[in-house]
Amino acid sequence: MAPLSKAGNALAALREDLAGDVFAPGDPGYDDARRIFNAMIDRRPAVIARCESVEDVVTAVRFARDLDLPIAVRGGGHSVAGMSLNDGGLVIDLRLMNDVAVHPAARAVRVAGGAVMGDLDRACEPHKLSTTGGRVSTTGVGGYVLGGGSGWTDRKFGLAVDNLLGAELVTADGTVVEATAEENPELFWALHGGGGNFGIATALTLRLHDLPAFSFALVMAAPEHGPALARAYRDVVEEGPDDLGGGFIYLTGPPEDFVPPHLAGTLLACALLTFTGPEEGVRKAAAPLLAVPHEAELIAELPYAEFACMLDDPPGLRNYWSAEYLTGAPDDMLDVFCSRAESMPVPSNCQHVLFPQGGAIAAGPRQWPVPYRDAPWVVHPFGVWEDPADDERAMAWVRGVRADARPWSTGAVYLNFTGDEGPERIVAGVGAENLHRLRTVKREYDPDNVFRFNHNITPL
Repeated sequence: MAPLSKAGNALAALREDLAGDVFAPGDPGYDDARRIFNAMIDRRPAVIARCESVEDVVTAVRFARDLDLPIAVRGGGHSVAGMSLNDGGLVIDLRLMNDVAVHPAARAVRVAGGAVMGDLDRACEPHKLSTTGGRVSTTGVGGYVLGGGSGWTDRKFGLAVDNLLGAELVTADGTVVEATAEENPELFWALHGGGGNFGIATALTLRLHDLPAFSFALVMAAPEHGPALARAYRDVVEEGPDDLGGGFIYLTGPPEDFVPPHLAGTLLACALLTFTGPEEGVRKAAAPLLAVPHEAELIAELPYAEFACMLDDPPGLRNYWSAEYLTGAPDDMLDVFCSRAESMPVPSNCQHVLFPQGGAIAAGPRQWPVPYRDAPWVVHPFGVWEDPADDERAMAWVRGVRADARPWSTGAVYLNFTGDEGPERIVAGVGAENLHRLRTVKREYDPDNVFRFNHNITPL
């Protein structure tokens, strides 16, 4: 840590040089600037630099290196472990850098480092183009893509990382580099699942796909019909085209118009079937789901950008998530999965989710460090609640779901679905066979492990 006089002078210079805002403890706006999605995380950075440009990011990195401050990078602020925030260090806040430039003729989009999914989806919608995006519209595009990227359309368009065409990074010494298949190809490889370990992504270029229509079917049943609905959902997806996706979800009935009033606040078993096509396609596919006794249904065609924000959880709640990637979803696994819903905290915003993979995910490129590609199903306990008194209960439920799923687990995991679960899970997230290569890239671009507030890969 630098002497106080040097730190004071450097902070004054940063305030002068940065086009964006600088917040330190005691400044108006500091507490708002340090607030992130997960209310369980309460950290106090020494400085928050809200950058407006790549030049601002370079200035902020060099400021932190000069004072030997640890650096955390904030895009959407959705990391469940709070990796976009630190104590006593610098937070580089990219949220003002949210431009999205769509290039329809090239079927590509350039996304600035602070853009969120809603920015990307809304920019692409008028062109009837899309790329795989997250299931919450306020998720940051940068961290989501570099971590691998699973979403509603991944069975059709592949993982988000499969659509990564290029990246602009600010490295640990403040250098701006481009990474593509032709330029810095080893870094480009590492960015396909290695996360924010190698620099600050100030822009990403992603491949776009035609999406002229999007529709969905949501079938809501009482919990006792959950096992039958889960089997029907599994069969529909496994036997259907790659256009089908969605998830099988236990949740607390929300107070929405499409939920019968007597079901609001109660446990529901829901089959959500998404379809990259018009309404008649999803209606036909959903017929076996509608044959299961159920309480309500909703089938509609709508712009993808609208659907992508329908299931957003509000910020300011307490979050604890995890995941297990599965070898399959046989009946006995579904029975265990459904029985665990009985202990899910209700009412709450918790969701007990089974996501399908397969399709373009399984058929995608084999060279990237995403070892969970071959798993056909994913169990994702998504713990979200309000009262701190429920912390232990909710976290124990998430751990219990993981324990239930382990007999069918492949051992691999998508790290964006997890918090800080230790070094063994990081190996599971990138693949043991890829780790040495990733550590070699880390040594070249960040030998001092400056960017360590992430699912950290240490330099070789």
